[in-house]
Order: sequence, then C-alpha cells, then structure tokens
Amino acid sequence: MRLLTSKFLLLMFGAAAIAGCGVPGVPKPPSLDLPQPVTDLRAVRKGDSVYLGWTMPAETTDRLPVRHLGSTHVCRSLDSAMHECANPAGEVRAPQLARASPQKTKAAAKMQASYTDNLPRTLLGENTSAQIFYAISVLNESGRGAGISNIVHVPAIVALPPPSDFRAQVTAEGVVLSWTPIPRALETPTLRHAYRVYRRLEGGNTDAAVGELPLDASSTQLVDHSFEWEKTYLYRATVVNEIHEEGKPEVQFESDDTPSVKVFAHDLFPPAVPSGLQAAFSGVGQQPFIDLIWAPDTDADLAGYNVFRREVGNEPVKINSELVKTPAFRDMNVAPGKTYVYSVSAVDVRGNESARAQEASEAVP
Repeated sequence: MRLLTSKFLLLMFGAAAIAGCGVPGVPKPPSLDLPQPVTDLRAVRKGDSVYLGWTMPAETTDRLPVRHLGSTHVCRSLDSAMHECANPAGEVRAPQLARASPQKTKAAAKMQASYTDNLPRTLLGENTSAQIFYAISVLNESGRGAGISNIVHVPAIVALPPPSDFRAQVTAEGVVLSWTPIPRALETPTLRHAYRVYRRLEGGNTDAAVGELPLDASSTQLVDHSFEWEKTYLYRATVVNEIHEEGKPEVQFESDDTPSVKVFAHDLFPPAVPSGLQAAFSGVGQQPFIDLIWAPDTDADLAGYNVFRREVGNEPVKINSELVKTPAFRDMNVAPGKTYVYSVSAVDVRGNESARAQEASEAVP
C-alpha cells in the first residue's frame, strides 16, 4: 500500500511540474527583410534630365528596422499602369544608401536618396499630353522587394534650348541682362514659352528670379534693379516651357541653363546732376543772407549735396562743412556790394559725386 501511495504522489508532483511550465506559442516565421515601398517619390524635369528624390524606407514590411539594403531599381514607362519594374531604366547601388546603424531608426527614416535620369530623345515629341512615368523599387540584400513606390510623371515634350550669348553689364540704372534670342518656337494654345533669368549671391545657395520675358517679346533684355551694390552675383538664364491643358493645372518645366555670368556690382555711377538752382537775397532790417533752392534729386542712394560759391573771375569753393541733406541752403557769409555765383552737386552713399548744376548768381546791395 505504501508503494502504491508513493507512486501516486510522484505522478501528482510530476503532473504539477509539467502544468507549471510555460507552453510555447505558435512559432513566428522568419522575417523576409523586405523594405517597405517608398511613398514619397518626387520628380523634377530640367531640360532633358529628370531628377528623382525620395526618402529611404526605415522599416521592413514586418515593421522591423531595416538592416540590409540592396540596390534600388528605377522604373520608367510611357504607361501610367505600372505594377512592376521588369526592365529598370537605372539603378542606385546599395553603398550609396548605407545606413549608420539599425538603432538610429528615426534618423534613418529621414535618409534621402536621389537619381538623375537622362531622357533619350526618342521618348520626346510635340504632344503636350504625353507623359513619362516613374516609380522605384527598393530591394533587400537578396534582390527582393515589396513592390514599387508611388508613381510620378513629367511632360514628354521636347524642351527648347537655352538662349545663347547671355551677358550682363553694370550700369547706373542696374544690371542689364541680354542675350541672343533662340529661333522662334511654335506657340499654341496649349504650349507657351518664356525666358527666365535668375540671380545668386556668390557663395550663396539661393536663387532669386530677376524676371521673365515672353519668347516673342520685341526686346531680349531685362534690367535687375533689386541687387545690392558692392556685392558679387552669378546670373543665368533659361527657357520656361508652359503646358496649358484645358481642365488641368498648368505644368511648367525649365530648359537647361546658360553658363553663369559673374558680375561685381561696383558703383562708379554718380547721382543725377541737380537742376533748377535759384538764388535769392534777403537782408533788409536784418543780417544779409542768400537763400538757395533747387529741385530734389530722386536717386535712391542719395546721401546729400555740396554747395559751391565763387565771385566773378574766381574758382568755385565748397562752402558747406557737411553734406546738405535737403535741397535748400542759406549762405550767411555774404558782404554788401558783391555778386556771388553758386552751383550745387549731388553725392551718393558711396561718395560718387555728380557734376555741378547750372550756376545761379545773386548780388548783395
């Protein structure tokens, strides 16, 4: 009886021990390590080149950090119904897309990649409705992917060449930009062209649009008034190709650029010569003086005026110690019985001085 009891207790303890152990769940399949498809592919056409940009996937389709990236296939098609990338138009190799470490998932999620596709001329024509479509497929180390990205497109029309003989000249009115016009292009209700000029401060990375002119404008010249003197700029010109399809937003893309022209905007140009100088004596019952007035100079960089006086037969002498800020001056240093001849010049903020205004004379009784 004792032997049976002992065996029964052993069985009970064994069953309890087994019941206390964790039972493993259903085993998970190994991760396929497929990068998630890109969702923010972007495309910009410039001349006969298309610049693609996108954010590299930071996670796999299993929502795990991407550990091993393979190459990226660039897909190009004339058909918007793209589902795969059987014959890639280009490839971005993995070393260009390497990540720092799997732990830096947030930083990796912002990692940008790019590719430039040079369009074959055979893909381009005159049909303003024709498009070239792009997608990309990011692969893993084994050359497998989870599908293509979002699809983007660019116009498939021929881009006009940039203008030739682009040049820039600094003048008192501004930087004059001119070029030789390109042969007249076919303008239609759906296709228009314009010249566009850009300016960039030397050493900077931001372009400012100086202005535009229609391709059929009578003059191929723009004047830049918005620059700053004593700075160096780089100017370039291009042609804007504008597509106007009824019921669709306007589409623009630029042709290639002209070579940049470097300009140092050195101000050697004086303000305009003052005009309308008049002199009037006053002095009855008071200390005698001569008042001078003239038309104000409208130059934006005007700093002030210099006033000159001479007696008949003598050379003019400047009689103001500081620049006169308003177009008026009172000469208190006059003597009875003398005639004085006055002239005025304008001075800008960089010290450039104009010629003198036409003289005006006045006698002191």
